[in-house]
Amino acid sequence: MELRDYLDVARKRWRVIVAVTLAVVAAAALWTATTTRTYASTTQFFVSTSGGDNAASLQQGNTFTQARVKSYTQLLESPKILDPVIAATGLDTTAAALAGQISATVPLDTVVIEVTVTDTSATRAADIARAIAGTFPKAIADIEQVQSDQQSPVKVTVVKQAAVDPTPVSPRPARNLALGLALGLLLGAAVAVLRDVLDQRVKSSRDLESVTDATVIGGIAYDADAGDHPLIVQVDPRSPRAEAFRSVRTNLQFIDVTDSPRTIVVTSSVAGEGKSTTVANLGLTLAETGHSVAIIEGDLRRPRLLEYLGFEGAVGLTDVLIGRLEAHEAMQQFGRSDLWLLGAGPIPPNPSELLGSPSMAALIERLGQRFDHVLIDAPPLLPVTDAAVLSTLVDGAVVVVGAGVVTRDQLRHALDSLEAVNGRVLGVILNRLQAGEGGAYGTYAYDYSADTDRTTARGPGRLPAWLTRGTRGSARPRRYGRGRTGTDAAEPVTGGADAVAPARATTRTGAPAGRTGIRPTPPRTDDPRADAAAPRPEVARR
Repeated sequence: MELRDYLDVARKRWRVIVAVTLAVVAAAALWTATTTRTYASTTQFFVSTSGGDNAASLQQGNTFTQARVKSYTQLLESPKILDPVIAATGLDTTAAALAGQISATVPLDTVVIEVTVTDTSATRAADIARAIAGTFPKAIADIEQVQSDQQSPVKVTVVKQAAVDPTPVSPRPARNLALGLALGLLLGAAVAVLRDVLDQRVKSSRDLESVTDATVIGGIAYDADAGDHPLIVQVDPRSPRAEAFRSVRTNLQFIDVTDSPRTIVVTSSVAGEGKSTTVANLGLTLAETGHSVAIIEGDLRRPRLLEYLGFEGAVGLTDVLIGRLEAHEAMQQFGRSDLWLLGAGPIPPNPSELLGSPSMAALIERLGQRFDHVLIDAPPLLPVTDAAVLSTLVDGAVVVVGAGVVTRDQLRHALDSLEAVNGRVLGVILNRLQAGEGGAYGTYAYDYSADTDRTTARGPGRLPAWLTRGTRGSARPRRYGRGRTGTDAAEPVTGGADAVAPARATTRTGAPAGRTGIRPTPPRTDDPRADAAAPRPEVARR
């Protein structure tokens, strides 16, 4: 991992780092509050020897003393020193237990002995240190006296008397909390990195590159409000998320210039990755360019597409495949755009067989000849085989990858299932991108919205009809069928699923006097793919 990767981990998992740090600091504070306070008292001794008058004798005496003081520090913990101390202070303890409260140190290249006594009472610690100061010099003099008629060559002098220090030496709250903070940050960072390494979910384009070589067509940012307003291209056409769908549209159109795919199945690895909303918004963006688009709700198990678009789904693909209806009778037009929808219809008991039937192949071929683009919303690849079956009937498949939803193994198995049936993967769309997790996609949010302070310039006369098509509340006459005129209110610019319902969408169940259906717009006569026998756009009434 590079430094940037560690910074990304810290940014994405800062909550983990903060939680671990607070936990460690809290533990340090609890330990500090419950630990018994201890106090210390220190006394110092200076060790000297009686030497000669010349420099050589003094040097020998100094060397002798430095060698001796190392042994004296051991004697400070012996019963010969501590038993008199216990008797002098009246302590109810033993020499071995009292030795655990005493520490003796000798600074380097000195003949000074520092004795520190710790106790839960500051007064008692000072009393013990004073008793040692009175006992230790006499004990050394007795030990170093070789003959009874000669004095000891070593003299121990008390140079610092013990005093009562009311400040506890343990615990130290400031030090403990600082250590807890530092340890918590290190431990939190380690936990964050470990979780990131063990987390197999796809979160960025870099994760995609470790799984597949398929082209990343684009990235769509996460929107918590997408469930309430799935058609972001219709609700907020100037938002960065709507522009991201237009970028996907452009990349998809130029993904293969020599053999541009016209029939595309859109699927995902597992449920909840946003394939249906992606299909709906992608169809809207394609229709914005003036292309004719047909969307087939190919999810015959859990259809959701028509709900997002605000259409009725009583009849649809199932009725067409079993021969109950013709395709143009079950298709519904989205507003005044050249976007046509074929819902799923009734849920069949054998979805995979229907989607892989010759009727489905013939339907896709016919719609591919009549429309510029045919998009099929298919079920996820891992739970069922419907999408893999459909991929063999179309020009290619687009896999929607939900960032933070699907794991790398799941995505790898999903792509393998397409490869197993020789399905052509056109690319992947990285959806639900969190801010800053897009890698090469979705990390930039440039604003180039309209200048609302400027007044729109208007020339003389009325505005063209196509400019007033989206005006709220407008109503204009529209010709239906053979000489029949009706009033059709223009679709509103903003709103949820109810606001984007088509102005005149009629299904077989919606006509009281007979069965009606809307025929799709035929290709232009100047198009080399135009079918001369194609029906004119009208409402077929029987």
